Amino acid sequence: MRENRAGSGLGEKASRIAVLAPPPQPEQPPDLRAGARLRQEECADTLPDPDPKRPMPSQTDTRFADELSQAAARVEQAMDASLGAGSALLGTAPDRLLAAMRHGALGGGKRLRPFLVIESAALFGAAAEQAMPVALALECVHCYSLVHDDLPAMDDDDLRRGQPTVHRAFDEATAILAGDALLTLAFGLVADAHGIAPERRIALVRLLSHEAGAAGMVGGQALDLAAERRPTLPEAEIRQLQAMKTGALIAFGCEAGAVLAGAAPRERTVLRRFGEALGLAFQLADDLLDETADAATLGKAAGKDAARGKKTLPALHGQDWTRQELARLVGEAEAMLEPFGERAETLRRAARFVAGRDR
Repeated sequence: MRENRAGSGLGEKASRIAVLAPPPQPEQPPDLRAGARLRQEECADTLPDPDPKRPMPSQTDTRFADELSQAAARVEQAMDASLGAGSALLGTAPDRLLAAMRHGALGGGKRLRPFLVIESAALFGAAAEQAMPVALALECVHCYSLVHDDLPAMDDDDLRRGQPTVHRAFDEATAILAGDALLTLAFGLVADAHGIAPERRIALVRLLSHEAGAAGMVGGQALDLAAERRPTLPEAEIRQLQAMKTGALIAFGCEAGAVLAGAAPRERTVLRRFGEALGLAFQLADDLLDETADAATLGKAAGKDAARGKKTLPALHGQDWTRQELARLVGEAEAMLEPFGERAETLRRAARFVAGRDR
């Protein structure tokens, strides 16, 4: 993975430096409930229209899969250290709780979200080491969400990444506490990221709080559970809950790299919009795999969405429509990265990978 790259060239250097100073009042994060989209006209003059007929990749990009796997190994190593008994943030943690946290966070996973943090930061010349604490924080939030999502009161899953879920390997109470601890650890990791300017760390903490909380991922989970009790759900509401439940953390991953590297507001907007399209594509692919793959391939239970009355776009429109929509979203995401030229090729491959993955 490239760790240093030239500046974006989208704006004057001075405009990027200007964002170092905190504004008089913090910028409000985007309202996911209002559609999870920043205004397209903000970047319309630099973004070509996506081609809705662009075909979805028929197979995984092997080169990208290798690069993602290598990055995942580095994230795993850093996560292992952050969850070690010698960690300054976890020094007095009870052994059983720490073991449950490690069970829920280590030992597998694509690590796509931390990869997006590192790659989006690299667009603006930030090294992987500088971005890693934020990448780990995002992965801690993601893993906490999975630990809680697997609980009997939520999705009631026994298998995750081919292993027993935390509440099965330990017990429900320990799983709840392990998830709580992973969530709170995330903010400590950002606060201790001394390679990032203090005002940017504050901005990242605020942004992560928004995307992980009631206005983002947690709110999306609440909408998803409520939808199970409804016979039908309109497409707009399905997109809304998916933008919050899944898209919020993926959008954070793309925007966070721009924030920590001090990118200009316009560049940050482009990365966020790319992340929103990527998040929806990820959820569509996930829902499609739930209908078409088996548990051995997925490493978790398959076919549970329909049984639980989950409201998904494949269930609403069918698999053929879903594949066409995935192709459209890939084209849209790739088009958003045009201002960055060839330097954003890895992120373009990430969009194609998300749509064409088999697990």
